[in-house]
Amino acid sequence: MSNISTKINFGNFFEDFSIGQKIVHPLPRTISDGDVSLYIAFTGSRFALHSSDVVANEMGYAKKPIDDMLMFHLTFGKSVQDVSLNAIANLGYAEMSFPNSVFVGDTVSMTSTVIGLKENSNGKSGVVYVHSIGVNQNDAVVLDFKRWVMVHKKDKETTSGINEVPTFAKTTPIADVINIPTIKAVNTDSTGGKYFFEDYVQGERLNHPEGITIDNSDHTLATKLYQNNAKVHFNDHMMKSTPMGQRLMYGGIIISMARAISFNGLQNAQWVYSINSGAHANPTYAGDTIYAYTEIVETIEVGRDDIGLLRLRTVGIKNQVSKEILNPKDSEGKYLPNVVLDLDYTVVIPKNKTKK
Repeated sequence: MSNISTKINFGNFFEDFSIGQKIVHPLPRTISDGDVSLYIAFTGSRFALHSSDVVANEMGYAKKPIDDMLMFHLTFGKSVQDVSLNAIANLGYAEMSFPNSVFVGDTVSMTSTVIGLKENSNGKSGVVYVHSIGVNQNDAVVLDFKRWVMVHKKDKETTSGINEVPTFAKTTPIADVINIPTIKAVNTDSTGGKYFFEDYVQGERLNHPEGITIDNSDHTLATKLYQNNAKVHFNDHMMKSTPMGQRLMYGGIIISMARAISFNGLQNAQWVYSINSGAHANPTYAGDTIYAYTEIVETIEVGRDDIGLLRLRTVGIKNQVSKEILNPKDSEGKYLPNVVLDLDYTVVIPKNKTKK
């Protein structure tokens, strides 16, 4: 009789998912000041609202909310054990919204529903589409998004031919009410930027000059902080035997780095309202230097005289400065090899009347 335990969780493979399957992810996370400090250490994020209680008070908050992207990571990480532990790559996001702010002391958790499955033609893997919802301790939704991830198959000899791919809205719908306090004043000396909603025009491009090099220790510690235990990010021994030859950096880290880089030129865009779509165009590895540029896709009025929305496209590039990339795709519509992120997202930015 074998004494090998069957209690070990080896993660879900493509065949383990079914359309409509609901997953309650374990490990609710209470957010601490340490999480906030480490996020700044890993990304260099400089947005004043998330750095200062004084600035937050001036903007109508009792205390500073945490960075929306930090909240995304800490909540998203809950889903990895069940959805992407056996992932080959996280492919994209759509319809992501941040309905309510999160603060130090809040506890976030997440559930997911499988909304699509597509077996790849090679029979060795498939794409899993999920709709995930994160809530705080009061069941208020703090994160709502859809994503798709390529996952290994357990049985590579048997094929199902399943091909149920959901459709996604081009942009995340804008809610009737935006849960941000009325902004009475923005101190530009504190935020570091003098440009407001009215100062941006559709088609404008911002070539952010900064580059950030990320080391193995940075992305390893960050991924641990988010409790994202996907093998492709953690297990260097395993990854050495793959065509990549090394660990793959978690794509969410690239999103955060691009967002941090975008600060220069968008200093007053303190809030991420939504992520409309996103593509991790090429892999990123330790030692790569990330640059970014941002295009103003649309300026959006929301019926408030204190804030507006900017729909942005931020393109992340590795080992090449942003001004050298005129178009992230070649003549055949394929991403250039140095392009690692193509992110369509919407931010909240105060209007000029709030300038102090």
